[in-house]
Amino acid sequence: MIPFTDEELMQPVRQVIDKVRPSLALDGGDIAFLNVKNGIVYVQLQGACVGCGSSGNTLKYGVERQLRMDIHPELTVVNVPHGMENQIDIV
Repeated sequence: MIPFTDEELMQPVRQVIDKVRPSLALDGGDIAFLNVKNGIVYVQLQGACVGCGSSGNTLKYGVERQLRMDIHPELTVVNVPHGMENQIDIV
Protein backbone atom coordinates (compact mmCIF):
# COMPACT_ATOMS: atom_id res chain seq x y z
CA MET A 1 0.00 0.00 0.00
CA ILE A 2 1.28 3.43 -0.92
CA PRO A 3 1.43 5.66 2.17
CA PHE A 4 0.65 8.85 0.24
CA THR A 5 -2.56 10.37 -1.02
CA ASP A 6 -2.91 11.08 -4.72
CA GLU A 7 -2.68 14.79 -3.93
CA GLU A 8 0.59 14.29 -2.02
CA LEU A 9 2.05 12.42 -5.00
CA MET A 10 1.25 15.09 -7.59
CA GLN A 11 4.27 17.36 -7.10
CA PRO A 12 6.91 14.61 -6.63
CA VAL A 13 5.59 12.81 -9.72
CA ARG A 14 5.79 16.03 -11.75
CA GLN A 15 9.39 16.44 -10.63
CA VAL A 16 10.31 12.92 -11.74
CA ILE A 17 8.54 13.42 -15.08
CA ASP A 18 10.57 16.60 -15.58
CA LYS A 19 13.70 14.63 -14.67
CA VAL A 20 13.15 11.99 -17.40
CA ARG A 21 11.86 14.42 -20.04
CA PRO A 22 15.33 15.37 -21.38
CA SER A 23 16.12 11.70 -22.08
CA LEU A 24 12.97 11.38 -24.17
CA ALA A 25 13.70 14.66 -25.95
CA LEU A 26 17.04 13.27 -27.17
CA ASP A 27 15.07 10.91 -29.42
CA GLY A 28 12.43 13.47 -30.40
CA GLY A 29 9.89 12.38 -27.81
CA ASP A 30 8.16 13.93 -24.85
CA ILE A 31 5.83 12.98 -22.01
CA ALA A 32 2.87 14.77 -20.46
CA PHE A 33 1.77 14.11 -16.90
CA LEU A 34 -2.02 13.72 -16.73
CA ASN A 35 -2.93 12.58 -13.22
CA VAL A 36 -2.33 10.23 -10.30
CA LYS A 37 -5.20 8.04 -9.14
CA ASN A 38 -4.93 5.22 -6.60
CA GLY A 39 -1.16 5.11 -6.98
CA ILE A 40 -1.30 4.85 -10.75
CA VAL A 41 0.48 7.58 -12.67
CA TYR A 42 -1.25 8.46 -15.93
CA VAL A 43 0.94 9.97 -18.63
CA GLN A 44 0.76 10.53 -22.35
CA LEU A 45 3.73 9.88 -24.57
CA GLN A 46 4.20 12.51 -27.25
CA GLY A 47 6.34 13.31 -30.26
CA ALA A 48 8.46 10.48 -31.59
CA CYS A 49 7.36 8.27 -28.66
CA VAL A 50 3.87 7.94 -30.15
CA GLY A 51 3.76 4.63 -31.96
CA CYS A 52 7.40 3.81 -31.21
CA GLY A 53 8.05 0.11 -30.68
CA SER A 54 10.22 0.91 -27.66
CA SER A 55 7.66 3.09 -25.90
CA GLY A 56 6.58 0.26 -23.57
CA ASN A 57 10.18 -0.20 -22.44
CA THR A 58 10.55 3.55 -22.04
CA LEU A 59 7.57 3.60 -19.69
CA LYS A 60 8.55 0.50 -17.72
CA TYR A 61 12.33 0.83 -17.48
CA GLY A 62 12.63 4.60 -17.75
CA VAL A 63 9.68 6.45 -16.28
CA GLU A 64 8.23 3.82 -13.91
CA ARG A 65 11.66 2.76 -12.69
CA GLN A 66 12.59 6.35 -11.85
CA LEU A 67 9.27 6.94 -10.08
CA ARG A 68 9.77 3.80 -8.01
CA MET A 69 13.33 4.72 -7.07
CA ASP A 70 12.58 8.35 -6.23
CA ILE A 71 9.10 8.11 -4.66
CA HIS A 72 7.72 4.64 -3.86
CA PRO A 73 8.31 1.09 -5.19
CA GLU A 74 4.62 0.35 -5.74
CA LEU A 75 3.89 3.14 -8.24
CA THR A 76 2.87 2.11 -11.73
CA VAL A 77 2.65 4.08 -14.96
CA VAL A 78 -0.04 3.91 -17.62
CA ASN A 79 0.19 5.61 -21.00
CA VAL A 80 -3.09 7.13 -22.13
CA PRO A 81 -3.25 7.10 -25.94
CA HIS A 82 -4.07 10.33 -27.74
CA GLY A 83 -7.82 10.82 -27.99
CA MET A 84 -8.54 8.55 -25.02
CA GLU A 85 -8.07 11.14 -22.27
CA ASN A 86 -11.82 11.49 -21.73
CA GLN A 87 -12.56 7.80 -22.18
CA ILE A 88 -10.50 6.64 -19.21
CA ASP A 89 -11.53 7.31 -15.60
CA ILE A 90 -8.46 9.30 -14.55
CA VAL A 91 -10.14 12.41 -13.20
